[in-house]
Amino acid sequence: MLSAEPSQLDAVLKGLGMGCAAIALILPGQVTSRQAQQPAAAPVAVLATSLDYLPRTADFAHEQASDQAREMADWVMDSRDHRGMPFVIVDKPYVRVFVFKPDGTLDGASVALMGSATGDDSVEGIGEREMSAIAPHERTTPAGRFVSQPGINAFGEDIIWVDYEAAVSMHRVRAKEPSERRLERLASATTDDNRISFGCINLPVAFYEDVVKPALGSRRGVIYILPETRPAQAVFQGFRPSRS
Repeated sequence: MLSAEPSQLDAVLKGLGMGCAAIALILPGQVTSRQAQQPAAAPVAVLATSLDYLPRTADFAHEQASDQAREMADWVMDSRDHRGMPFVIVDKPYVRVFVFKPDGTLDGASVALMGSATGDDSVEGIGEREMSAIAPHERTTPAGRFVSQPGINAFGEDIIWVDYEAAVSMHRVRAKEPSERRLERLASATTDDNRISFGCINLPVAFYEDVVKPALGSRRGVIYILPETRPAQAVFQGFRPSRS
């Protein structure tokens, strides 16, 4: 398997040094999230026509969500920024994840574990470093628009790449270190203890299996991670809040 694709070999070598992705192998033909952050080129008229049937607002059903999360989801639908793909709103300030179908209906929502450090940018080159070399203040979950890609690690575990270059992914929570109390943190009623990871987005196993994997496990999607240190307008090009 290692000789099948050069990109796979690169991923293995990086995974050996960066445990957040758990020795991850990317699928053949994958582009990195940073390369794919901008919407794919398409004739504007054709794209607009093909998405005209979609509603202009997102449907959160009965889920509670912050104003910023609702504004972002509505902007995605109104602007067609998701290009007809499933999309995810990661509300980092409230450590919540919302998965939407292409038509803006909610697939599911869950609390999550995220980077322990406050901040909206990944440190340059962090995806190539060993975990032991990552300082506490560098353990951020980056904000921004990312085109996701399904991947598989060396142990056969499927993950969803958010930013491959920075080794940031969405995956099932791994409760391998009892002192970290990751399962307890997910189950607690507060959000104060949900910042524990090196930057990856840790999700309850059932939510990953029942919602995330069916939505993003075999196709690309768009993941919008809301900022916590800057206004959303400074992170997402063209975004304008619609709520007062």
